[in-house]
Amino acid sequence: MSVSDRIAAGIKATFVARAVNISVNGLLMVLLSSVLLSPGEYGLLFLAISIIGVAQLFGDLGIARSAARYVAEFKEADSSQVPHILSIALKYRFLLVVTTVLLIVLVRETVATALGEPGLGVLLLVGAGLLASRSLHTFNTVAFQGFNAVELSAIVNVVNYLARIALVVGFVTLGWGVVGALLGYAVAAAVAAVIGLGLLYTRFYRTFDTADAPEAGLRRRILEYSVPLTVSRSAGVIAARIDTVLIGVFMTPVAVGFYTLGKQISEFVLAPAGSIGFAVSPTFGEDKANDELDRAARLYESTVEYVLLLYVPATVGLLVIAKPAVLLVFGREYAGAVPVVRVFSFFVLVQSVTLVTTNVLDFLGRARVRAIAKGVSSIANFGLNIVFIPMYGVVGAAAVTVVTYSAYSLANLYIVHTELDLHTTRLLRTALGTTGISAVMGLCVLGLMPYAANIVSLLGVTVLGAAIWASMATISGLFDPRETVSLLT
Repeated sequence: MSVSDRIAAGIKATFVARAVNISVNGLLMVLLSSVLLSPGEYGLLFLAISIIGVAQLFGDLGIARSAARYVAEFKEADSSQVPHILSIALKYRFLLVVTTVLLIVLVRETVATALGEPGLGVLLLVGAGLLASRSLHTFNTVAFQGFNAVELSAIVNVVNYLARIALVVGFVTLGWGVVGALLGYAVAAAVAAVIGLGLLYTRFYRTFDTADAPEAGLRRRILEYSVPLTVSRSAGVIAARIDTVLIGVFMTPVAVGFYTLGKQISEFVLAPAGSIGFAVSPTFGEDKANDELDRAARLYESTVEYVLLLYVPATVGLLVIAKPAVLLVFGREYAGAVPVVRVFSFFVLVQSVTLVTTNVLDFLGRARVRAIAKGVSSIANFGLNIVFIPMYGVVGAAAVTVVTYSAYSLANLYIVHTELDLHTTRLLRTALGTTGISAVMGLCVLGLMPYAANIVSLLGVTVLGAAIWASMATISGLFDPRETVSLLT
Protein backbone atom coordinates (compact mmCIF):
# COMPACT_ATOMS: atom_id res chain seq x y z
CA MET A 1 0.00 0.00 0.00
CA SER A 2 1.38 3.44 -0.95
CA VAL A 3 1.92 6.16 1.66
CA SER A 4 -1.00 8.20 0.32
CA ASP A 5 -3.33 5.18 0.34
CA ARG A 6 -2.28 4.26 3.87
CA ILE A 7 -2.86 7.80 5.09
CA ALA A 8 -6.25 7.92 3.36
CA ALA A 9 -7.24 4.59 4.94
CA GLY A 10 -6.17 5.86 8.35
CA ILE A 11 -8.10 9.10 7.94
CA LYS A 12 -11.23 7.20 6.84
CA ALA A 13 -11.10 4.84 9.82
CA THR A 14 -10.33 7.61 12.29
CA PHE A 15 -13.00 9.82 10.75
CA VAL A 16 -15.61 7.08 11.18
CA ALA A 17 -14.59 6.70 14.84
CA ARG A 18 -14.74 10.44 15.37
CA ALA A 19 -18.11 10.56 13.61
CA VAL A 20 -19.40 7.99 16.10
CA ASN A 21 -17.82 10.04 18.88
CA ILE A 22 -19.52 13.20 17.60
CA SER A 23 -22.89 11.44 17.47
CA VAL A 24 -22.53 9.83 20.90
CA ASN A 25 -21.19 12.91 22.67
CA GLY A 26 -23.70 15.15 20.95
CA LEU A 27 -26.59 12.91 21.98
CA LEU A 28 -25.22 12.56 25.51
CA MET A 29 -24.72 16.32 25.75
CA VAL A 30 -28.37 16.92 24.89
CA LEU A 31 -29.78 14.08 27.01
CA LEU A 32 -27.70 14.78 30.12
CA SER A 33 -28.06 18.57 30.04
CA SER A 34 -31.70 18.83 28.98
CA VAL A 35 -33.43 15.59 30.00
CA LEU A 36 -31.61 13.42 32.53
CA LEU A 37 -29.76 15.92 34.76
CA SER A 38 -30.29 19.45 36.01
CA PRO A 39 -27.76 22.19 35.08
CA GLY A 40 -26.23 21.84 38.56
CA GLU A 41 -25.90 18.05 38.30
CA TYR A 42 -24.52 18.37 34.78
CA GLY A 43 -21.88 20.80 36.03
CA LEU A 44 -21.01 18.57 39.00
CA LEU A 45 -20.52 15.58 36.69
CA PHE A 46 -18.03 17.40 34.51
CA LEU A 47 -16.33 19.01 37.47
CA ALA A 48 -15.56 15.47 38.67
CA ILE A 49 -14.44 14.42 35.18
CA SER A 50 -12.16 17.46 34.99
CA ILE A 51 -10.55 16.65 38.34
CA ILE A 52 -10.02 13.05 37.24
CA GLY A 53 -8.59 14.34 33.96
CA VAL A 54 -5.96 16.34 35.85
CA ALA A 55 -5.18 13.39 38.15
CA GLN A 56 -4.79 11.12 35.13
CA LEU A 57 -1.59 12.97 34.30
CA PHE A 58 0.13 10.99 37.02
CA GLY A 59 -1.29 7.74 35.73
CA ASP A 60 -0.21 8.39 32.16
CA LEU A 61 2.87 10.61 32.10
CA GLY A 62 4.39 10.40 28.62
CA ILE A 63 5.09 6.68 28.60
CA ALA A 64 2.60 5.68 25.89
CA ARG A 65 3.67 8.33 23.38
CA SER A 66 7.33 7.63 24.08
CA ALA A 67 6.72 3.94 23.42
CA ALA A 68 4.82 4.78 20.21
CA ARG A 69 7.71 6.88 18.99
CA TYR A 70 10.21 4.04 19.57
CA VAL A 71 7.84 1.44 18.11
CA ALA A 72 7.63 3.52 14.91
CA GLU A 73 11.45 3.75 14.86
CA PHE A 74 12.42 0.18 15.80
CA LYS A 75 9.85 -1.60 13.64
CA GLU A 76 11.85 -0.18 10.71
CA ALA A 77 15.36 -0.67 12.18
CA ASP A 78 15.21 -3.66 14.60
CA SER A 79 11.75 -5.20 15.02
CA SER A 80 12.95 -7.70 17.63
CA GLN A 81 13.02 -4.84 20.16
CA VAL A 82 9.35 -3.97 19.67
CA PRO A 83 7.98 -6.54 22.19
CA HIS A 84 10.44 -5.23 24.78
CA ILE A 85 9.27 -1.66 24.17
CA LEU A 86 5.64 -2.65 24.75
CA SER A 87 6.46 -4.72 27.82
CA ILE A 88 8.56 -1.99 29.44
CA ALA A 89 5.96 0.68 28.76
CA LEU A 90 3.05 -1.40 30.08
CA LYS A 91 4.85 -2.20 33.31
CA TYR A 92 5.48 1.47 33.94
CA ARG A 93 1.87 2.25 33.06
CA PHE A 94 0.38 -0.28 35.51
CA LEU A 95 2.60 0.98 38.33
CA LEU A 96 1.60 4.60 37.72
CA VAL A 97 -2.11 3.80 37.45
CA VAL A 98 -2.24 1.80 40.68
CA THR A 99 -0.38 4.51 42.59
CA THR A 100 -2.62 7.29 41.27
CA VAL A 101 -5.85 5.41 41.97
CA LEU A 102 -4.81 4.81 45.58
CA LEU A 103 -4.02 8.50 46.05
CA ILE A 104 -7.45 9.53 44.71
CA VAL A 105 -9.19 7.13 47.07
CA LEU A 106 -7.25 8.62 50.00
CA VAL A 107 -7.83 12.32 49.24
CA ARG A 108 -11.30 12.30 47.66
CA GLU A 109 -13.15 13.59 50.74
CA THR A 110 -10.55 16.29 51.33
CA VAL A 111 -11.03 17.57 47.79
CA ALA A 112 -14.82 17.49 48.14
CA THR A 113 -14.63 19.49 51.37
CA ALA A 114 -12.21 22.03 49.88
CA LEU A 115 -14.56 22.67 46.95
CA GLY A 116 -17.67 22.74 49.14
CA GLU A 117 -19.36 19.91 47.22
CA PRO A 118 -20.11 16.95 49.57
CA GLY A 119 -21.38 14.78 46.71
CA LEU A 120 -18.02 15.01 45.00
CA GLY A 121 -16.44 12.41 47.31
CA VAL A 122 -18.48 9.50 45.92
CA LEU A 123 -17.99 10.76 42.37
CA LEU A 124 -14.21 10.79 42.78
CA LEU A 125 -14.31 7.22 44.08
CA VAL A 126 -16.06 6.13 40.89
CA GLY A 127 -13.74 8.47 39.01
CA ALA A 128 -10.72 6.49 40.21
CA GLY A 129 -12.07 3.56 38.23
CA LEU A 130 -12.61 5.84 35.24
CA LEU A 131 -8.99 6.96 35.49
CA ALA A 132 -7.65 3.40 35.46
CA SER A 133 -9.76 2.24 32.51
CA ARG A 134 -9.15 5.41 30.50
CA SER A 135 -5.42 5.23 31.08
CA LEU A 136 -5.17 1.68 29.71
CA HIS A 137 -7.51 2.48 26.83
CA THR A 138 -5.37 5.48 25.88
CA PHE A 139 -2.23 3.36 26.02
CA ASN A 140 -3.72 0.97 23.46
CA THR A 141 -4.82 3.67 21.01
CA VAL A 142 -1.44 5.44 21.15
CA ALA A 143 0.45 2.14 20.75
CA PHE A 144 -1.61 1.33 17.63
CA GLN A 145 -0.65 4.74 16.28
CA GLY A 146 3.02 3.83 16.70
CA PHE A 147 2.41 0.76 14.51
CA ASN A 148 0.67 3.01 11.98
CA ALA A 149 -2.44 0.92 12.57
CA VAL A 150 -4.83 3.74 13.38
CA GLU A 151 -7.69 1.57 12.09
CA LEU A 152 -7.38 -0.49 15.29
CA SER A 153 -7.38 2.70 17.36
CA ALA A 154 -10.61 3.58 15.59
CA ILE A 155 -12.16 0.17 16.39
CA VAL A 156 -11.50 0.31 20.14
CA ASN A 157 -12.61 3.94 20.25
CA VAL A 158 -15.91 3.05 18.59
CA VAL A 159 -16.42 0.31 21.20
CA ASN A 160 -15.81 2.87 23.92
CA TYR A 161 -18.23 5.41 22.43
CA LEU A 162 -21.09 2.98 21.79
CA ALA A 163 -20.74 1.35 25.20
CA ARG A 164 -20.63 4.79 26.79
CA ILE A 165 -23.99 5.99 25.52
CA ALA A 166 -25.70 2.69 26.34
CA LEU A 167 -24.27 2.49 29.86
CA VAL A 168 -24.51 6.18 30.81
CA VAL A 169 -28.14 6.49 29.72
CA GLY A 170 -28.96 3.07 31.18
CA PHE A 171 -27.45 3.76 34.60
CA VAL A 172 -29.02 7.23 34.89
CA THR A 173 -32.40 5.85 33.81
CA LEU A 174 -32.13 3.28 36.59
CA GLY A 175 -32.15 6.21 39.00
CA TRP A 176 -28.43 6.29 39.80
CA GLY A 177 -28.13 9.96 38.86
CA VAL A 178 -24.74 11.65 38.47
CA VAL A 179 -22.94 8.64 39.98
CA GLY A 180 -24.55 6.37 37.40
CA ALA A 181 -23.49 8.67 34.56
CA LEU A 182 -19.87 8.64 35.71
CA LEU A 183 -19.98 4.87 36.23
CA GLY A 184 -21.16 4.51 32.64
CA TYR A 185 -18.10 6.38 31.39
CA ALA A 186 -15.83 4.15 33.52
CA VAL A 187 -17.29 0.79 32.51
CA ALA A 188 -17.35 1.73 28.81
CA ALA A 189 -13.66 2.67 28.88
CA ALA A 190 -12.86 -0.57 30.73
CA VAL A 191 -14.55 -2.67 28.03
CA ALA A 192 -12.60 -0.85 25.31
CA ALA A 193 -9.34 -1.21 27.28
CA VAL A 194 -9.70 -5.00 27.57
CA ILE A 195 -10.47 -5.38 23.87
CA GLY A 196 -7.57 -3.09 22.97
CA LEU A 197 -5.06 -5.02 25.07
CA GLY A 198 -6.21 -8.23 23.39
CA LEU A 199 -5.70 -6.74 19.93
CA LEU A 200 -2.33 -5.32 20.89
CA TYR A 201 -1.16 -8.74 22.03
CA THR A 202 -2.55 -10.85 19.19
CA ARG A 203 -1.92 -8.47 16.27
CA PHE A 204 1.50 -7.16 17.27
CA TYR A 205 3.24 -8.35 20.43
CA ARG A 206 3.27 -12.05 19.63
CA THR A 207 3.92 -11.57 15.88
CA PHE A 208 7.45 -10.18 16.35
CA ASP A 209 10.55 -12.26 16.98
CA THR A 210 11.74 -11.09 20.39
CA ALA A 211 15.37 -10.33 21.15
CA ASP A 212 16.86 -12.16 24.13
CA ALA A 213 17.15 -8.88 26.02
CA PRO A 214 16.24 -5.22 25.51
CA GLU A 215 18.82 -3.15 23.70
CA ALA A 216 21.26 -1.48 26.07
CA GLY A 217 19.77 1.77 27.37
CA LEU A 218 16.29 1.13 25.92
CA ARG A 219 14.49 1.57 29.27
CA ARG A 220 16.41 4.79 29.88
CA ARG A 221 15.60 6.13 26.41
CA ILE A 222 11.87 5.41 26.81
CA LEU A 223 11.85 7.19 30.17
CA GLU A 224 13.96 10.09 28.95
CA TYR A 225 11.79 10.79 25.92
CA SER A 226 8.70 10.48 28.10
CA VAL A 227 9.84 13.49 30.15
CA PRO A 228 9.18 16.20 27.53
CA LEU A 229 6.05 14.33 26.45
CA THR A 230 4.89 14.31 30.07
CA VAL A 231 5.51 18.04 30.35
CA SER A 232 3.62 18.82 27.15
CA ARG A 233 0.78 16.43 27.98
CA SER A 234 0.57 17.73 31.54
CA ALA A 235 0.49 21.27 30.29
CA GLY A 236 -2.18 20.31 27.75
CA VAL A 237 -4.40 18.59 30.28
CA ILE A 238 -3.99 21.39 32.79
CA ALA A 239 -4.87 23.95 30.13
CA ALA A 240 -7.89 21.86 29.09
CA ARG A 241 -9.15 20.95 32.56
CA ILE A 242 -7.95 23.47 35.12
CA ASP A 243 -10.28 26.21 33.87
CA THR A 244 -13.27 24.00 34.65
CA VAL A 245 -11.86 23.18 38.09
CA LEU A 246 -11.22 26.88 38.82
CA ILE A 247 -14.77 27.78 37.79
CA GLY A 248 -15.90 25.16 40.31
CA VAL A 249 -13.71 26.83 42.95
CA PHE A 250 -14.77 30.44 42.27
CA MET A 251 -18.33 29.90 41.07
CA THR A 252 -21.09 27.25 41.15
CA PRO A 253 -21.80 23.90 39.45
CA VAL A 254 -24.36 25.73 37.28
CA ALA A 255 -21.58 28.00 35.96
CA VAL A 256 -19.48 24.88 35.36
CA GLY A 257 -22.40 23.50 33.35
CA PHE A 258 -22.57 26.62 31.14
CA TYR A 259 -18.82 26.56 30.53
CA THR A 260 -18.73 22.81 29.91
CA LEU A 261 -21.53 23.06 27.37
CA GLY A 262 -19.67 25.74 25.42
CA LYS A 263 -16.45 23.76 25.51
CA GLN A 264 -18.16 20.51 24.51
CA ILE A 265 -19.74 22.17 21.47
CA SER A 266 -16.29 23.34 20.34
CA GLU A 267 -14.83 19.86 20.91
CA PHE A 268 -17.77 18.42 18.98
CA VAL A 269 -16.86 20.60 15.98
CA LEU A 270 -13.13 19.77 16.31
CA ALA A 271 -13.50 16.00 15.91
CA PRO A 272 -12.50 15.89 12.19
CA ALA A 273 -9.27 17.82 12.86
CA GLY A 274 -8.35 15.32 15.54
CA SER A 275 -8.96 12.50 13.06
CA ILE A 276 -6.66 14.03 10.46
CA GLY A 277 -3.86 14.78 12.92
CA PHE A 278 -3.97 11.33 14.53
CA ALA A 279 -3.95 9.53 11.17
CA VAL A 280 -1.16 11.40 9.41
CA SER A 281 1.33 11.95 12.24
CA PRO A 282 3.10 8.51 12.19
CA THR A 283 4.03 9.12 8.55
CA PHE A 284 6.15 12.11 9.58
CA GLY A 285 8.23 9.90 11.87
CA GLU A 286 8.80 7.44 9.03
CA ASP A 287 9.69 10.25 6.60
CA LYS A 288 12.25 11.64 9.02
CA ALA A 289 13.75 8.18 9.61
CA ASN A 290 14.05 7.77 5.82
CA ASP A 291 15.39 11.34 5.34
CA GLU A 292 12.40 12.40 3.22
CA LEU A 293 11.72 15.76 4.86
CA ASP A 294 10.60 17.45 1.65
CA ARG A 295 7.74 14.96 1.28
CA ALA A 296 6.87 15.51 4.95
CA ALA A 297 6.76 19.28 4.39
CA ARG A 298 4.38 18.99 1.42
CA LEU A 299 2.16 16.58 3.39
CA TYR A 300 1.99 18.98 6.34
CA GLU A 301 1.12 21.91 4.05
CA SER A 302 -1.71 19.93 2.45
CA THR A 303 -2.99 18.90 5.87
CA VAL A 304 -3.08 22.48 7.17
CA GLU A 305 -4.81 23.64 3.98
CA TYR A 306 -7.59 21.07 4.45
CA VAL A 307 -7.99 22.15 8.07
CA LEU A 308 -8.21 25.84 7.17
CA LEU A 309 -10.76 25.12 4.44
CA LEU A 310 -12.88 23.23 6.96
CA TYR A 311 -12.50 25.31 10.11
CA VAL A 312 -12.46 28.95 9.01
CA PRO A 313 -16.09 28.65 7.77
CA ALA A 314 -16.94 26.50 10.82
CA THR A 315 -15.68 29.28 13.10
CA VAL A 316 -17.70 31.94 11.30
CA GLY A 317 -20.80 29.74 11.22
CA LEU A 318 -20.62 28.89 14.93
CA LEU A 319 -20.21 32.56 15.80
CA VAL A 320 -23.35 33.46 13.86
CA ILE A 321 -25.69 30.63 14.93
CA ALA A 322 -24.57 30.31 18.58
CA LYS A 323 -27.62 31.91 20.19
CA PRO A 324 -30.43 30.15 18.32
CA ALA A 325 -28.53 26.84 18.43
CA VAL A 326 -28.10 26.86 22.21
CA LEU A 327 -31.62 28.08 22.97
CA LEU A 328 -33.37 25.72 20.55
CA VAL A 329 -31.34 22.59 21.35
CA PHE A 330 -30.65 22.93 25.08
CA GLY A 331 -33.36 25.30 26.29
CA ARG A 332 -33.41 28.77 27.82
CA GLU A 333 -31.92 27.41 31.07
CA TYR A 334 -28.59 27.40 29.20
CA ALA A 335 -28.80 30.97 27.86
CA GLY A 336 -25.72 31.73 29.97
CA ALA A 337 -23.72 29.44 27.69
CA VAL A 338 -24.33 31.54 24.54
CA PRO A 339 -21.46 34.03 25.02
CA VAL A 340 -19.17 31.14 25.94
CA VAL A 341 -19.99 29.36 22.68
CA ARG A 342 -19.29 32.55 20.73
CA VAL A 343 -15.87 33.00 22.31
CA PHE A 344 -15.07 29.33 21.81
CA SER A 345 -15.83 29.66 18.08
CA PHE A 346 -12.38 31.28 17.78
CA PHE A 347 -10.88 28.47 19.85
CA VAL A 348 -12.20 26.03 17.23
CA LEU A 349 -10.00 27.59 14.53
CA VAL A 350 -6.89 27.82 16.70
CA GLN A 351 -7.22 24.31 18.09
CA SER A 352 -7.87 22.76 14.67
CA VAL A 353 -4.38 23.80 13.55
CA THR A 354 -2.89 22.65 16.85
CA LEU A 355 -4.49 19.20 16.56
CA VAL A 356 -2.78 18.49 13.24
CA THR A 357 0.56 19.80 14.50
CA THR A 358 1.29 18.50 18.00
CA ASN A 359 1.54 14.79 17.17
CA VAL A 360 3.60 15.69 14.10
CA LEU A 361 6.20 17.35 16.32
CA ASP A 362 6.32 14.33 18.63
CA PHE A 363 7.00 11.97 15.72
CA LEU A 364 9.60 14.37 14.32
CA GLY A 365 11.46 14.17 17.64
CA ARG A 366 10.70 17.76 18.70
CA ALA A 367 8.73 16.88 21.82
CA ARG A 368 11.11 18.78 24.12
CA VAL A 369 10.68 22.14 22.39
CA ARG A 370 6.92 21.64 22.12
CA ALA A 371 6.83 20.80 25.83
CA ILE A 372 8.48 24.11 26.68
CA ALA A 373 5.96 26.03 24.57
CA LYS A 374 3.05 24.10 26.08
CA GLY A 375 4.35 24.59 29.60
CA VAL A 376 4.62 28.36 29.18
CA SER A 377 1.14 28.46 27.63
CA SER A 378 -0.39 26.44 30.47
CA ILE A 379 1.22 28.54 33.18
CA ALA A 380 -0.16 31.64 31.49
CA ASN A 381 -3.57 29.96 31.20
CA PHE A 382 -3.63 29.11 34.90
CA GLY A 383 -2.50 32.56 36.02
CA LEU A 384 -4.86 34.48 33.76
CA ASN A 385 -7.82 32.29 34.78
CA ILE A 386 -7.24 33.10 38.44
CA VAL A 387 -7.47 36.79 37.52
CA PHE A 388 -10.23 36.72 34.91
CA ILE A 389 -12.70 34.16 36.32
CA PRO A 390 -13.56 36.23 39.43
CA MET A 391 -13.85 39.36 37.22
CA TYR A 392 -15.60 38.07 34.10
CA GLY A 393 -16.85 34.60 35.00
CA VAL A 394 -17.15 31.87 32.37
CA VAL A 395 -16.68 34.30 29.46
CA GLY A 396 -13.36 35.38 30.94
CA ALA A 397 -12.25 31.76 31.22
CA ALA A 398 -13.17 31.13 27.59
CA ALA A 399 -11.29 34.24 26.42
CA VAL A 400 -8.17 33.17 28.34
CA THR A 401 -8.34 29.76 26.64
CA VAL A 402 -8.50 31.35 23.19
CA VAL A 403 -5.57 33.73 23.85
CA THR A 404 -3.22 31.15 25.37
CA TYR A 405 -4.00 28.46 22.81
CA SER A 406 -3.44 30.98 20.00
CA ALA A 407 0.06 31.71 21.30
CA TYR A 408 0.78 27.97 21.62
CA SER A 409 -0.50 27.26 18.11
CA LEU A 410 1.76 29.93 16.61
CA ALA A 411 4.71 28.48 18.51
CA ASN A 412 3.94 25.01 17.11
CA LEU A 413 3.81 26.35 13.57
CA TYR A 414 7.17 28.04 14.04
CA ILE A 415 8.73 24.83 15.39
CA VAL A 416 7.42 22.84 12.42
CA HIS A 417 8.81 25.49 10.07
CA THR A 418 12.27 25.11 11.64
CA GLU A 419 12.09 21.34 11.07
CA LEU A 420 10.44 21.33 7.62
CA ASP A 421 10.92 23.81 4.79
CA LEU A 422 7.33 25.06 4.49
CA HIS A 423 5.96 27.22 1.69
CA THR A 424 4.37 29.86 3.93
CA THR A 425 3.09 31.90 0.97
CA ARG A 426 0.95 28.95 -0.10
CA LEU A 427 -0.55 28.62 3.38
CA LEU A 428 -1.21 32.38 3.70
CA ARG A 429 -2.94 32.42 0.31
CA THR A 430 -5.25 29.61 1.39
CA ALA A 431 -5.95 31.28 4.76
CA LEU A 432 -6.83 34.65 3.21
CA GLY A 433 -8.95 33.12 0.46
CA THR A 434 -11.05 30.95 2.73
CA THR A 435 -11.44 33.82 5.25
CA GLY A 436 -12.88 36.09 2.56
CA ILE A 437 -15.30 33.43 1.31
CA SER A 438 -16.32 32.52 4.87
CA ALA A 439 -17.05 36.18 5.67
CA VAL A 440 -19.47 36.36 2.73
CA MET A 441 -21.08 33.11 3.87
CA GLY A 442 -21.41 34.47 7.41
CA LEU A 443 -23.19 37.61 6.22
CA CYS A 444 -25.65 35.50 4.20
CA VAL A 445 -26.39 33.26 7.20
CA LEU A 446 -26.76 36.29 9.47
CA GLY A 447 -29.36 37.71 7.12
CA LEU A 448 -31.30 34.43 7.27
CA MET A 449 -31.24 34.13 11.08
CA PRO A 450 -34.71 35.68 11.59
CA TYR A 451 -36.14 32.65 9.76
CA ALA A 452 -34.45 30.14 12.12
CA ALA A 453 -37.43 29.77 14.44
CA ASN A 454 -37.00 26.06 15.17
CA ILE A 455 -34.40 23.32 14.90
CA VAL A 456 -35.45 22.26 11.40
CA SER A 457 -35.25 25.79 9.98
CA LEU A 458 -31.94 26.37 11.79
CA LEU A 459 -30.53 23.24 10.15
CA GLY A 460 -31.83 24.47 6.81
CA VAL A 461 -30.09 27.83 7.21
CA THR A 462 -26.87 26.08 8.27
CA VAL A 463 -26.95 23.74 5.27
CA LEU A 464 -27.62 26.68 2.95
CA GLY A 465 -24.64 28.52 4.41
CA ALA A 466 -22.42 25.48 3.86
CA ALA A 467 -23.64 25.25 0.26
CA ILE A 468 -22.85 28.93 -0.34
CA TRP A 469 -19.34 28.45 1.02
CA ALA A 470 -18.73 25.24 -0.97
CA SER A 471 -19.90 26.86 -4.21
CA MET A 472 -17.70 29.91 -3.77
CA ALA A 473 -14.69 27.84 -2.65
CA THR A 474 -15.05 25.52 -5.63
CA ILE A 475 -15.39 28.37 -8.14
CA SER A 476 -12.34 30.10 -6.65
CA GLY A 477 -10.28 26.92 -6.95
CA LEU A 478 -9.60 26.63 -3.21
CA PHE A 479 -11.70 23.50 -2.81
CA ASP A 480 -11.82 20.40 -5.03
CA PRO A 481 -14.91 18.30 -4.19
CA ARG A 482 -13.72 15.29 -6.21
CA GLU A 483 -10.40 15.14 -4.39
CA THR A 484 -12.11 15.34 -1.00
CA VAL A 485 -14.68 12.66 -1.87
CA SER A 486 -11.93 10.32 -3.13
CA LEU A 487 -9.99 10.84 0.11
CA LEU A 488 -12.98 9.96 2.28
CA THR A 489 -14.29 7.10 0.16
